[in-house]
Parts: sequence; structure tokens; C-alpha cells
Amino acid sequence: MDPALKYAMLLILLGWVIWDVFPVSSLVNASPAKHDFGHCERTVKKWASSSLDLEAKEDKHTLRDLLFFLHVPRTGGRTYFHCFLKRLYPSSLECPRSYDKLRFDPSKPNCRLLVTHDDYSMMSKLPREKTSVVTILRNPLDRVFSTYEFSVEVAARFLVHPNLTSAKQMALRIRSKTKGVSTLDIWPWKYLVPWMRDDLFARRDARKHKGPNYVKGNDSYNMEEIVMSLHEYINDPIARDIIHNGATFQKRLDNMLYVGITEDHKESATMFGNMVGAQVISQLMASSSSVEGAANSLSEQSTSFPDSKSDNSHHQDPNNSTGQEAGEIDSTIPSRKNVEMKYENITVGELMKSYEVCISSLRKTQSHRRTNSLKAISPANFSKEARLQVPQMVLQQIISLNSLDVELYKYAQNIFAKQHKHFMRKLDTTDMQESIFDVAYDNPLWKVVSLAISLVCLLLLIFLIVNAKRRTSKLKI
Repeated sequence: MDPALKYAMLLILLGWVIWDVFPVSSLVNASPAKHDFGHCERTVKKWASSSLDLEAKEDKHTLRDLLFFLHVPRTGGRTYFHCFLKRLYPSSLECPRSYDKLRFDPSKPNCRLLVTHDDYSMMSKLPREKTSVVTILRNPLDRVFSTYEFSVEVAARFLVHPNLTSAKQMALRIRSKTKGVSTLDIWPWKYLVPWMRDDLFARRDARKHKGPNYVKGNDSYNMEEIVMSLHEYINDPIARDIIHNGATFQKRLDNMLYVGITEDHKESATMFGNMVGAQVISQLMASSSSVEGAANSLSEQSTSFPDSKSDNSHHQDPNNSTGQEAGEIDSTIPSRKNVEMKYENITVGELMKSYEVCISSLRKTQSHRRTNSLKAISPANFSKEARLQVPQMVLQQIISLNSLDVELYKYAQNIFAKQHKHFMRKLDTTDMQESIFDVAYDNPLWKVVSLAISLVCLLLLIFLIVNAKRRTSKLKI
């Protein structure tokens, strides 16, 4: 080829590359700062969709080897963990984990369950093609309310101490003696609770100097003499960094095995039990059968089900003074030895009955502990009725500060509706198949018809046999 022609083609290709990488619009516009927000928005959208093309083409409704429960704080995920997952998975199959930092070893072959407060970026450390993700989302307004209330509730438990120094020293002593992980070790409470605790002590000291009649007003979310107001809380830099839009950067909902909605609790739990629980039971039963069939020696069994006692105490802390999140339910949850149900025998129906008993017990304990904690900041008392007194301006500000989470929540509702439709269609098919046998077995008329059909078939069979014998005898003649 002519060298000049080669040079011309090289210039053309170079021009295309420059045009693609640096469009004319980007070269003409001379103010980078002017487009910072747009650039950020594009980056977020690119981040949110970057993994979708990498997702496996398999049916997203099918459970893979590893179940990753991405737990957004204050969405009800704790009940799923204790009342569903701990009853489905033996402790030996739980991944080494932490609610504050990653301690997951992806090389552990029998790790089947991972539960964390981390974000979706965790998937980069997991075997994507072997991992199914489940999560629960909550209305952002309610989630912010709940986060504020829980921060105050746990911090108020420290007010039994005479001063802040005493409270801090006692917390350190308790945490050094216990094997479990308290709320003060878990994100985001490790930041929110100490912040609120220090504030409560400062306000209590101020009241001592001004007298008992200093408290005014009856809005529990705006009693600044006792506790930081909700308005001040949501506008603090700490809340802006940790709370607002907290779900958005934790989630990529497409291709998740299951997306639950806190407000649709009953439907969400039923779907989880039937969509996820049923597959876990089936998967573990198959795994158990293959292990038993492959080897009977103790050494091989211990390899298939390694001991993970260090993971067992992760959510347990018997001491209440630190206000640990999981510790709130210790009194209602028996030891893991008694809780674990042998998955060889459990059914979805038994799982759901167990869930109802478990969640009822959890709610009673949480309510009791909440009541006792809030006595320390009386007359402030958080309730659904008290929320109605919060000014509309504050509510609108919460929604505005969590605009990304609001969009995500709406999208999650759409996904939930599709999942529910898929679940009901599958359920209808199963029910229809079962109803055919139920009707055939229970309806007296159907029994008569069935008997008549059987007799006709029997007579037809006899006729065919006799007729065949006659033809055989004629051939012999």
C-alpha cells in the first residue's frame, strides 16, 4: 500500500478516537466546575449500572451457592436474620463476617451465608456467578425516623451512670470482657450512638443547673432541653454523611434473588419463606445427601461442615448496658444449639410457623427494652402518634435530603410487585396441581366416577386379552 495512503488512514482513525473520547461539546465548554454535578450524576448512574452487563444470564429466581443478605439498617433485617436465616443455615455454613469490616474468606468452600451492612461493592470480593443477593428496603422517611429513635434509645441506656466519664469507662470494661459484638462495634451505630450519648449527657447537665421546670412543650421530637431535636439531627454533618441516602449506595436491585419491602411485612415474609427458604431447604438437603453418600468418616464430615464457633457469638452480647443491636433480643433467643432446626426434616410450612413465633417474641422484647430505655428521657416518648406532631416542613426536608433513596424505594416497590406476581403465578400453578388431587381424593362423586372409569378400563383390558386369545386359536386351526 502507498505510504501516503497509510498515513492518511492513520490520521482518519486518530480523528475518530479523539472525536469519541473528547466530543466537541466538551471541548467547547470551558467551565469544568459548572459541570461537576452533571459529572457526578453520570458517575453515579454508571456505577449503578456497571455490573448489570456482568451479571450471569441464569434465572435470577434460582438460589446459587452463596446467599448474601445485604442488610440496610432499620429495615427489619434483624428479624430475617434471627427468625429465618439462623433457622435455615447451620452455624458451620455461616461465613466469617463483621457488620463493620469485611472478614469474609471467599476461598472457604462451604461458606453459604453472608450477612453484612456493607454495600454492593462487596460483590467484587465474592464469586459473582455463585452468589445470590437478597435485601429489604424501607420508606426513607420511616427509616430516618427509626434511625433517630434507635440512636436515642440506645444512647439513653448510658444515662444510668452519674456522668459521661463513668459511662464510657463501663462500656470499655464490658466490651473488653465479652466475646460478642455490641452495637458500638457495628456501623452506623458505632458513630451515631456515641454522638447521641455525649449529647444526652450534656443536655442532662444543663437541666441540673436550670431546674426541673426547664422542660417545655409536648413534641417528643422537639424537646431540645432533653434530647437533640429531629430537625437538628437530620441537618448535622454526621447525619448527612451516614444516614441520608444510606440505602442508595448499598443497593443494585436488578438481578437480586429477592427484594423485600418493610411496609409490606407479611407479604415480604411469605415470599421470602417460599422463594428463598424453600430453595435453601432443598439445596441443603441435596448437599447433605451428597455428603453422606460420598463418605462416612468423621474426618470427611468435618471437612464438609467445618466448625465456625467464632462466628456464633457475632450477634450475641449478654450485657445490656452497651445497648448492642443484636443484644436486644438475647433473652428471647435460646442458644444456637436449641435454635438450629435440622434442615433434613424442615418444611416451608414449619419454617413460617417458626418465624411467626420468633418474631412475636422479638417484638415483645424490643418493646420492653425500648420502654425502659426511654424512661431515662421522659417525658420524651417516641411513637406513631408522636410522629404526627412533627411539622410538615421537617418531613419535607427529610424527603428532600433522601431524594435518591426515595427513587430507589419506588423502584424497589416495582420490583417487589413483579416478584409478587411471579410468586403468585407459581403458587397458583402449584395449588391447581394440588387441587386436582385434593378434589379427586375428597369429592365423593369423583370417587364414584373414578371407580367407574377403573371398571371400564378393566373390562376393556379383559376384552382385549380374550380377543387376542381367539385370534391366536384361529391361527392354530
